[in-house]
Amino acid sequence: MTLGLEKTVTKNDALRAGWVLPKSKRDPHGMIVGQGSFKYRVDAHWGRVDRAKIPVENCHGLAIDSKGRVVMMTDEPRNNIVIYSRDGKVLDTFSTHMPGGHSVKIVNENGEDFMYLVDSGWIRNRLWDGHSTEAWDSPFNRVVAQSGFIAKLDMAGRLIFSIGHPQTYGAYRPDQPFRPTDIAISDKGDMYVTDGYGSDYLLQYDSQGRYIRHWGGHDNIDANYNLSNTHGIGIDKRTNTPELIVSSRGAQCLKRFTLSGEYLGTIDANGAYIGGPIFKGEHFYAPVCWSHIDGKNQDDSGFISVFDKDNRVVANIGGTPPEYVNGVLQPMQTTWDVFNHCHGLCVDDDGNLYVGQWNANQSYPMKLERL
Repeated sequence: MTLGLEKTVTKNDALRAGWVLPKSKRDPHGMIVGQGSFKYRVDAHWGRVDRAKIPVENCHGLAIDSKGRVVMMTDEPRNNIVIYSRDGKVLDTFSTHMPGGHSVKIVNENGEDFMYLVDSGWIRNRLWDGHSTEAWDSPFNRVVAQSGFIAKLDMAGRLIFSIGHPQTYGAYRPDQPFRPTDIAISDKGDMYVTDGYGSDYLLQYDSQGRYIRHWGGHDNIDANYNLSNTHGIGIDKRTNTPELIVSSRGAQCLKRFTLSGEYLGTIDANGAYIGGPIFKGEHFYAPVCWSHIDGKNQDDSGFISVFDKDNRVVANIGGTPPEYVNGVLQPMQTTWDVFNHCHGLCVDDDGNLYVGQWNANQSYPMKLERL
C-alpha cells in the first residue's frame, strides 16, 4: 500500500508507526480478503448511489427480509431506511424520523415481515460550533446525545408501537441514560435490547413491548454480569437450548446468557472491539469497529471475525489470521487495507456478506462475495 508519496508502506510499517491511511487512498474494490474457507472478493461499489438523492451519514444496520432484499438502517433522517435488491439496486427509501438510527432486525410473523428499529439517541446538533467533532460532553459538538427508543414497523414504514425510556415504567431512574444500540427477537416474540450507549443494561420485553426484566450494567458483585459498551446482540439457536450472545465491546469480548438472564460464559475477542453476532449455519460473524493497538482503539482499524460452533475464531476478514496458543486467543487486529469501522452486517443464502460502516466518509455498504 502507498501513501501517495514516494514511500511504500507495509502493514507492519503502519502498525509500528501508528499510521492510519487516509480514507481517500483506500479502494479495496476487487481485493480478496479472509482466510481458509472464508475468503471473499470485495465489491466496494455495490451499494453506491447518487449522494444528492439518497444521502447517508453512517450505514449502521443491515438485515435481509424474506424476499431476499437487503435493508439498511442509517442515521440520516431523510432516508433512515434504504432497501436494496441483491444486485445493489435501490428499491425503496423512507424516513422513520430516527436521527439516531442504529440497528434493524427483520422478523417474519405469520407470513408477514416486520422491522424492529433502534434509535441510539445520538443526533446532529443544530448548535454545532462548526469544528468540534469529538467533544462529546460539549453542547456545541457536531453530534449530541438525547434519549433513544425502539420501534416496530411494517415493511412500508408504518409504526406499530414504540418503546421509550425505561424510567416511564420504573425500570430506570430518571438520571440513568437510555441510548439503545441493538435488538434481538425470540421465537415467542420477546425483545432483548442492549443499552450500549446509555447505562449498559440488557432489557427484556414481551412481544407487546411490556417490560419483563433487565440485567448487566457496570457494578455487579459478580463481574461476569458487567457489560461495557454492549453494542450488539443475537439469539444463538445452534443447539436445542437457545441462548443470548451479547457484545461487551469495551471489554473486547462477547458474553453468553440464558434467555432469562443467567450468565453462561464469555467468548474472548482479544484485540477486537466487537459487535453482536450474525448467525449462518454453524458459524457466526461479528463486525469489529476498532482494533486495540498501542493501548487504544485505533481509528479506521475495523474487520470482521468469524466464529465456529465452539465459539472459536476461525477467520478474520480484513484482519490478521486468528491464532490460539495453549487454548488462548492471541491479539487480533486489522490489516489496514479494507475497512474503516465495521458496524452493520448481514449474510445472504449464498454466504455473501453485506457490510455497512460507521465514520467511513459517508460510504455506502459494500458486498463481500463468498469464494
